[in-house]
Amino acid sequence: MLNHIKKTISTLITLCCLTFFTGSLSQADGFGPIPMSLKGAPVPGVPGLLGGTDPIIINKNKAIALGKALFWDTNVGSDGIACASCHFHAGADRRTKNQLAPIGRNSHLPKDFELASDGTPRGPNSTLKRSDFPFYQTDNPLSPTGIPIYNSDDVVSSSGTFGGDYRDVKSVEAKNDQCSRSADPVFHVGAKGTRKVEPRNTPTVINAVFNFRNFWDGRANNIFNGSSPWGDRDPDAGVWVRNSDGTVAKERLRLINSALASLAVSPPLDDFEMSCHGRTFADLGRKLLDRKPLEHQRVHWDDSVLGGLAHSTPNNLQQGLATNYHQLIMEAFNSKYWDYNHTGPFGAPPRSSATHNTPYRQVEANFAMFFALAIQMYQSTLISDDSPFDRSAVDAHGIPIDLSASAQRGMDIFRDSHCALCHIGPNFTSSAVVTNGILQKSNPHAFGNSTFRVSTTTVVTSLSLTGGMMFQDTGFSGTGVTPVENDIGLGGTDPFGNPLSFSDQYLQLLAGNASGVVDPYVANVRPCDLDTSIAIDSDSPHALLFTRVDGIQIQKQNTLNCFNPAGIFIPTTAAALAELAKPNRKRFLSAANGSFKIPTLRNIELTGPYMHNGGMATLDEVLAFYTRGGNFATPPKEFAKIFALVDLRLAPQKRTDLLNFLKSLTDDRVRFEKAPFDHPELLVPHGHAGDNAIVTKAHPMNSALAADEFLLIPAVGAAGRTKALPAFDRYLQ
Repeated sequence: MLNHIKKTISTLITLCCLTFFTGSLSQADGFGPIPMSLKGAPVPGVPGLLGGTDPIIINKNKAIALGKALFWDTNVGSDGIACASCHFHAGADRRTKNQLAPIGRNSHLPKDFELASDGTPRGPNSTLKRSDFPFYQTDNPLSPTGIPIYNSDDVVSSSGTFGGDYRDVKSVEAKNDQCSRSADPVFHVGAKGTRKVEPRNTPTVINAVFNFRNFWDGRANNIFNGSSPWGDRDPDAGVWVRNSDGTVAKERLRLINSALASLAVSPPLDDFEMSCHGRTFADLGRKLLDRKPLEHQRVHWDDSVLGGLAHSTPNNLQQGLATNYHQLIMEAFNSKYWDYNHTGPFGAPPRSSATHNTPYRQVEANFAMFFALAIQMYQSTLISDDSPFDRSAVDAHGIPIDLSASAQRGMDIFRDSHCALCHIGPNFTSSAVVTNGILQKSNPHAFGNSTFRVSTTTVVTSLSLTGGMMFQDTGFSGTGVTPVENDIGLGGTDPFGNPLSFSDQYLQLLAGNASGVVDPYVANVRPCDLDTSIAIDSDSPHALLFTRVDGIQIQKQNTLNCFNPAGIFIPTTAAALAELAKPNRKRFLSAANGSFKIPTLRNIELTGPYMHNGGMATLDEVLAFYTRGGNFATPPKEFAKIFALVDLRLAPQKRTDLLNFLKSLTDDRVRFEKAPFDHPELLVPHGHAGDNAIVTKAHPMNSALAADEFLLIPAVGAAGRTKALPAFDRYLQ
């Protein structure tokens, strides 16, 4: 009782302090949101994962250890690719050879590699040069009237697997899966196949726990269903549970705020990223369960998570851990998910497998859940919140006061240039929907002031964009980096034919098609929480908004604490259907096509190349892009946020100041790979023997493939490395 009273008093004091503090912030000068520290920011909770009487994970630390081992283990891939192979440098990928894809995802353009800007041929085994960047060039990079002199639709991303058709795995010794492999029709040099390259740039995994959805197109659902990336959309998803009567049954799983888990189940089965085509998670479980984690990789004796399990001793690095994956799963997870040892309805390996007549066990059938949730637990520890910006004291208005004079001026420029309207909240992205929604109530200064406010409490918003009045998914934007035809981004669909975009679903909801809503969050959107109104209470017609002339009605939800009290009106179902039938309308549109998730800016100096196509090598090139107002006038481009910045074009010192502010967001723990950013050893494929014109050596796995070259990433303990990680452009020739 006494503890409860103390807790209540503490809460009241905190609320009073917040009221006093945020009250003074309302008088802050400057335009719009004030960037805020990530220290103490709430991480979205996952009910049912750890707490309660029957949690899924029973030992958090063991689950984190399992996740870290799985993330860095090259045995996870069909041919030596780990999750970390694309996320080993500040959570991103800094490789420069065999990193080109000929076109973006879901594009119908020809899959041909472009010539470099100097006219030299490029292809699958090219080594990137400094002169290759940026992929869109004009004769005056800072001017909106510059004449284009080069444009490439190639993508800088991450090389992954050779691919092939899956046949079998072995549970001991063999590192590579047994697959039918041959040279890929696109990724080859002469007759030799090269590793395939993903069609989008690799974003950092650091601070990704704050993202409401993951991947550039948001296809990693906020809700984890236990077996696929698709959340509630997947009708066949679920996990096998041993009941109290000893029977086993498949049950639906529904863990919110688990986009990291939804992301984790995609790459290990993707035949561009990590897997031969047709492999399942049950097959991967059969391969890994009896193996030592990281059996081919050295683990530092002082690894912040794995050190206690490592064979290594001080100054004597050894491979692997003193356990196996099956043991870690049993220690980390509730036994009802793995202790059913009888033959059950779990299926069996394909006929090509030597163990085809040995059905999968429950622990193998549920391996997707173990893998994904363990990875999520590990990545949830990768929170970078100790940059100079985070460590700075703030004044009465919430403005940092310990930054350099240049970085301080840069923050003012960041706000005045409207950067903070998208890169908002403590993780510098509106994709952190849950965290931003919580903090908007306690720290309103971080989301706007009397000059401009941004709504961050709902998953859809309404904005005036280049294409007209459009619905946009919160946390996504179209900035005009590439034409929409290069990559439709959020405009894609899932395997069941449903749109990835919440905005597309919201249009259907307003038009009376409730069955068109496949993500539950969409049905809860309140029109009065959108940035701009959909309809207005007027008797006059309006080109962009619905009025009484068209037919309007009041929203069905309550109107308590609306972001925009005037935004309570929506079109009638008949008006919405009539508008959808108009082929060239300028309102009631979706901004999904050509929109991409807004990335965090934390550690941005280390996470190049930049943008979804990886087409910019340096922050200077990124700044030039925004200074000129973007590359292309795509429909989802928001002209109030992406426009020519005259002050930056004419004042080099202002550009320097802005860059210095962005660099103040780098956490030295990331820069020097200190805990929690330390890691095991990793051998990363880095192109192939030879160059873009000829391969000089065949792969020992298959003579039809090119031999790998490698980068060796040494094991690092909790104390980190002695040399700082360089920026991406330092690795370019």
